[in-house]
Amino acid sequence: RLRSAPVTVRFVTNTTKESKKDLLERLTGLGFDIAEHEIFTSLTAARNLLEQQQVRPLLLVDDKALPDFTGIGTDNPNAVVVGLAPEHFHYEMMNRAFR
Repeated sequence: RLRSAPVTVRFVTNTTKESKKDLLERLTGLGFDIAEHEIFTSLTAARNLLEQQQVRPLLLVDDKALPDFTGIGTDNPNAVVVGLAPEHFHYEMMNRAFR
């Protein structure tokens, strides 16, 4: 019904554990009729902000989420993006983030 209605359809999630592509594959595997451009995640919002502010982040995100930041410069970071990534929350990485 929504697809035939005069509304824009979006699938919104706050997940930071997987890329939009992985999420799309999981949802289509469950039978959802969905296109990648219809998915909006917190990683999408973070990427949009990084691009708007033109900053170079240290990405403290799960490795599966990294594809959503392809093309974003991360050399000499001047910002930090934090997602659910317990394997990256150790002294060395936290020290880098605070610097």
